[in-house]
Amino acid sequence: MNDQDLGLRARKKRQRYQEISEAAIGLFLAKGFDRVSVAEVAAAADISKPTLFRYFPTKEDLVLHRFADHEDEAARVVAGRPDGVRPLDALRLRFLAGLDRRDPVTGLNDDDRVHAYYRLLYGAPSLVARLYGYQRRSEVALAGALGGGIEGALASGQIIAVQRVLAEENWRRITAGESAGEVCPDAVAAAELAFGQLRSGLNIW
Repeated sequence: MNDQDLGLRARKKRQRYQEISEAAIGLFLAKGFDRVSVAEVAAAADISKPTLFRYFPTKEDLVLHRFADHEDEAARVVAGRPDGVRPLDALRLRFLAGLDRRDPVTGLNDDDRVHAYYRLLYGAPSLVARLYGYQRRSEVALAGALGGGIEGALASGQIIAVQRVLAEENWRRITAGESAGEVCPDAVAAAELAFGQLRSGLNIW
């Protein structure tokens, strides 16, 4: 099999992931996460249960696979930063760019579909528990990119926590009725404050 065939196969597999997940999320939004069986999801996606489990090992993965795409993002940003750019500066610029493009991961997004997704996510304890697992793996990956050891672990824990707090504050204000445009100036200021505090507190930066 040549590289072109492998690329096509990967794209088709990714598309299938997306189709199955969208079918599942549609059912979860309509009925509630705990009220939909895996068998219903498989039927909606027109596949068998064994096939579904080959794509998504657990029911929770049907919702949370979107976070899997971001699991090593911070580590990739640090590893791929240009020469002369400090790790914390690279992560700060990445977060600010996310705010600018209204990336849902930053919490600064008022699209109704994003709202519905996050209500689903935070409305099911099993999903919240699995989300913390993704965040923990993000910390581990970032710690490795920062050189490992206790310094890398301490720094990555603080950085991931800061990004989570910033996103949750943006999301809180938007769910309270403000628009992304209204929240954006404060979100940028909060991000600058947070990364500034990280820089002053993490003397390795």
